[in-house]
Amino acid sequence: MVLQHVGRIRTMSVVVAVAGAVALAGCGSSSKSSSSSAASTPQGASTGSSSTSSTSASVNTSSCGTKPGVKATGTPIPLGAIVTSQPGTSFTDIANMANAYFTCVNDNGGINGHPIKYYIETEQTNPAQIAADAKQLVDTDHVVGIVGNTSIIECSIDASFWQKLGYYVIASGIAPECYSTPNYADVNMGPRYSSDGAVQYALAMHVSKIVFDQSNVPGTGYIAGGPAALAAAAHVPIVQLTENVPISDASSVAIKEVDDAGPNGAVVLNFTPPEALVILQAAQKLGLEDRVKAWGCSTPCNTDFLAKALGPKWNGKLFVNAELTPPDDTSSPAMNLYKAIFKQYGSAVSGGIGSFSQMGFTEAEIAVHALESIKGPYTVASVNAAFKAVSNYNTGMLCQLWTYGSYPTHIANNMDYTVTPDNGRMVKAPNGGCTLISSVDPQVAAYRRAAGTAPQAPTS
Repeated sequence: MVLQHVGRIRTMSVVVAVAGAVALAGCGSSSKSSSSSAASTPQGASTGSSSTSSTSASVNTSSCGTKPGVKATGTPIPLGAIVTSQPGTSFTDIANMANAYFTCVNDNGGINGHPIKYYIETEQTNPAQIAADAKQLVDTDHVVGIVGNTSIIECSIDASFWQKLGYYVIASGIAPECYSTPNYADVNMGPRYSSDGAVQYALAMHVSKIVFDQSNVPGTGYIAGGPAALAAAAHVPIVQLTENVPISDASSVAIKEVDDAGPNGAVVLNFTPPEALVILQAAQKLGLEDRVKAWGCSTPCNTDFLAKALGPKWNGKLFVNAELTPPDDTSSPAMNLYKAIFKQYGSAVSGGIGSFSQMGFTEAEIAVHALESIKGPYTVASVNAAFKAVSNYNTGMLCQLWTYGSYPTHIANNMDYTVTPDNGRMVKAPNGGCTLISSVDPQVAAYRRAAGTAPQAPTS
């Protein structure tokens, strides 16, 4: 059965238009850990918001819960997350947007009267710290579910820990174990499969060479394997580069990329938005934006912050893999609820409207859907059984219906969009509609052999 997200949206009333500027993506809290109050409402509205489109209408945030305007006061349901927050790489926007969704739910009835208490642990790619964060969440905070984990190496460190304790993590994964183990399922594709999508789009433009450049963090070899497989199948040479982040000499990076690609080649980037931006701005300052056939980027570049900062010179020249539905040219119940929650509750989401905050919204949305199905106490066993049982759920944010399931590997999202800047907005690129990631990547092929190909989600 197809489960429609829009069934959660019970009250439809226009209350605000979502407009304004967005702030820097990927720059979150640098504190070690934080936790949210179970049913507190943030003081004031978010300072960031969408670059509004003519079709963007907002809905009342009370529609995120079953009892509009009634704060949940029961025993809290504790959930947790572990996210990377360090110079050059921060994913705190994802967990902060999940927290915004949970707070909205808490303000509108909670889960059968129970508020969600959300604990967020931040880490700096330190294995001992990450393992300690997981134990903190379980032994001290007594979380019954893990939602929103987004970390460079967390899956590698904690996969066996979660499996031993029976946790089925809903995540936005990065490390190989986020996709190759039974106890993680992600709303995103992660850097490997998102880079696959960006390279796939460039190859469809008949480029003669690919230059793939990414941040020099753990896992670069795993990430590079997908683009390498796609380029090899197309008989197109590929050059693999890595850069230390934060980037100190963006001009040299841009020159090296363009020289390696050549005039009929493509440069594909895999960086967080601030790092990608400094490369692209350096290329523009040096007049290099037209020296290659195409520029591409993995999903983190899909943010209006980057489109605004680049300006119109990049219209139709940069093609960004978008793992979630492009917000600027989409008006749907799910998208409008996301924008309304962001505006009212998303003051901690520094990057504004874009893929990172969409991931947090979607993870929280799936968790709430699963929690609402539970009859009886909210325990580790009941909550994780509900997470694992989510099947063919229409998030309103993904090309495909989303399933957790009992599979040895999980790439639950493997169909996506391509977007391009358009005067400060990210809009669908030509031929950029929902497209399956190529099974030329052997890991995508292995997942489809186990799980099949999920149905495409309804568009309304």
